[in-house]
Amino acid sequence: MPVANARMYSATPTVKKAWHEMLAWALERAGLAWPVIDHDAPAPLSTLWAREDLGCVMMCSVPYSQRSPRPRVVAAPVPSPARYGGRPVYFTDFAVRAGSRHQSLQDTFGGVIGYTLPDSMSGCVAPRRHLAGRESLYRSEVAGLLNARAVIEALDAGRIDVGPLDSYYHDLLRGNDPAFAAKVRVVESTAAAPIPPLVATAPVDARELERLRAALLDVAGAPELRKQRDRLLLTAFTVPEPGTYDLFGNMPSIQQGDSP
Repeated sequence: MPVANARMYSATPTVKKAWHEMLAWALERAGLAWPVIDHDAPAPLSTLWAREDLGCVMMCSVPYSQRSPRPRVVAAPVPSPARYGGRPVYFTDFAVRAGSRHQSLQDTFGGVIGYTLPDSMSGCVAPRRHLAGRESLYRSEVAGLLNARAVIEALDAGRIDVGPLDSYYHDLLRGNDPAFAAKVRVVESTAAAPIPPLVATAPVDARELERLRAALLDVAGAPELRKQRDRLLLTAFTVPEPGTYDLFGNMPSIQQGDSP
């Protein structure tokens, strides 16, 4: 039986609960008796994404593009904060410690930069591409940070001077764990990229997929989900155009790891 999961953006326990409730609502509306499963840290997301029974699971764009056969895109979230412009996109935020003297990304050159894991678009691939050869301007780097929380913890502890955060995950922290999010501030962000989608690797038939997509599209107008949408900073789901994620196909081969 296919499974559902939103671990990628379960930034806090309350956010995880809201995702669980929203996915369960959509599955029931679609007439699909699929379970919404747990896959909490420190279990690596790579083991979840390697499964053949995913029915509605958020997957980072890099492992999505590298998996063969490529999973089917079910839908993509549209975050509600203004900087997303009502589009299913996200950014990588370059963050520094809140009390840091650095006011720009250029100010951090000569310091220590942190990264998450190699299969993370926001935590590794996107920031390296954004720096485009300027990585050598850093004194050293700390790689292998588990996720965005670990990046914030490393910044707060002074282990690194700058690190990347998935913008949607970061905004979810700001809205649901503001004290923790306030430990850092953003000095620069990358250009927008297609946000990680909900995907299926299981042999879901066309009618099931159509019902699931329709249910997710109905999330935007469901009054009973208002609290969940507010908690998740979510305007709606949308079905991306074919080829939306093709740009990730040229990304480096992934390694065992976790993200975002």
